[in-house]
Amino acid sequence: MQDIASTVMQALDRAGFVQVEISAKHVHLSVADMEKLFGAGATMTPKRALSQPGQFLSEQRVSLIGPNGTKFSNVALLGPARSHTQVELSKSDCFALGVTAPIRDSGDLAGSGQITIEGPQGTITVPDCTIIAKRHIHVPPKVAEAHGFKDKQAVCVELITDRPVILKDVLLRVSDKYSYRMHIDFDEANGADVSGFTLGRILK
Repeated sequence: MQDIASTVMQALDRAGFVQVEISAKHVHLSVADMEKLFGAGATMTPKRALSQPGQFLSEQRVSLIGPNGTKFSNVALLGPARSHTQVELSKSDCFALGVTAPIRDSGDLAGSGQITIEGPQGTITVPDCTIIAKRHIHVPPKVAEAHGFKDKQAVCVELITDRPVILKDVLLRVSDKYSYRMHIDFDEANGADVSGFTLGRILK
């Protein structure tokens, strides 16, 4: 069965389709901030592997507190640890928390939003850490070569749903560290009625 599924996905890849995943609000922590929130020497405990190689959902969770005092509890923490703490929210999340955050590619944090993060052993307020993640596709080099994709290229993608939507300015990120997946946030997913297994068709 796994071989059949792999063959089907390879055929869809060749036809210009990509699997679409919804990225809910989540937090990436640096080692230093992990220890401030969970105690000295604390590390993340993997709960479930994510689609991107080496990435995982942690057993640990955090709370986010916005400038207006609104608190989101039980927010997902993704591992492994990063060099800089990064919080990814949807526009709706930002409105609820009172956070001003730019639409950015992951890791582009200069001048981004500030937020307070709470853990069981401490609370920290982190400047330049909060973004609305730019919709993007993780592309392995073999797929990029087959379709003529370039790193940082912008494409349009039609979401194949009962409420089809064409998303423009979708960022392609090419790396041999990636599995072929498209990531959108809940606002974008709700607008297109995305649920369960969903495909996007890359338009040229």
